[in-house]
Amino acid sequence: MGTFKGNNITVFILVGFPTRPELQPILFTVFLLTYILTVAENVMIILTVKFNVNLHKPMYYLMCSLSFLEICYVTVTVPNLLNIFLTQNTKISFLACMVQLYIFISLACTECVLLAAMAFDRCVAICFPLRYTVIMNHTFCTQLAIGSWVLGFSIAMVKATLIFRLHFCGPNVINHFFCDISPVLNLACSDMSFTELVDFILAMVIIMIPLVVIIIIYICILWSVVRLPNNMGRQKAFSTCASYLAIVIIFYTTTLFIYVRPRKANPFDSNKLVTIFYSILTPLINPIIYCLRNREVQQAIRKSITKCIAK
Repeated sequence: MGTFKGNNITVFILVGFPTRPELQPILFTVFLLTYILTVAENVMIILTVKFNVNLHKPMYYLMCSLSFLEICYVTVTVPNLLNIFLTQNTKISFLACMVQLYIFISLACTECVLLAAMAFDRCVAICFPLRYTVIMNHTFCTQLAIGSWVLGFSIAMVKATLIFRLHFCGPNVINHFFCDISPVLNLACSDMSFTELVDFILAMVIIMIPLVVIIIIYICILWSVVRLPNNMGRQKAFSTCASYLAIVIIFYTTTLFIYVRPRKANPFDSNKLVTIFYSILTPLINPIIYCLRNREVQQAIRKSITKCIAK
């Protein structure tokens, strides 16, 4: 069942998605194609923004930061899952598990703050269009992006440190396809009251505060949009808001379900299915919803493809 050292677990067993052997190649193919497509989409957006001067704007810089985050998101979980499907090796060392947990939590926390920063950018663009370039200058945009990553990784460090210091004495089977907070906490033997309390409070802070900020921002945006004099401008603003809100709804509904719970989660398989939405499917559909539907981005991509073909 694993390797133990005294009372401390040195190896965890990831359950993953136990299915019939004939279904394993199908699942492997599905997750592999999803991973390749997700990375390709997000890399394309980053390169498109980088090599098109017309896209050197705060909104697209923040998009690039989100795209890079999405690449990291799927890379920290999917390759290990693919390895499980391919080799049937479900073991992961304690240290590797803690590192994976920390990085994944960090990325989730960062995305919460980054989505709020992107909402602020849209608020300034729609509510204060004449002051947009002054408020959202290059320096401030960089500070928003870097600040999101620093805050996300700092809060995750507190969470991961408390979990790392817990005592694990067995069993060592994690009912998940990667090391996440709830499945790992289910295996701890020591008193977790303080760890659970801090984890819950930090989850509320990093998820609810950005969410409240986003709600307030979009109330302001909708109020400004309704007051626009022409239908064309109103339709364009609503289109931009709808794309962004789709991402926010998908991400926050799933993360709230998984993380904002003041106790250990029951190890139900439903948690794994919900986790797939925000850890694998969201990075896949974000570029399509938020970037590839953007007419300016579409034109830049066509222009880049045309140049490549011409060469």
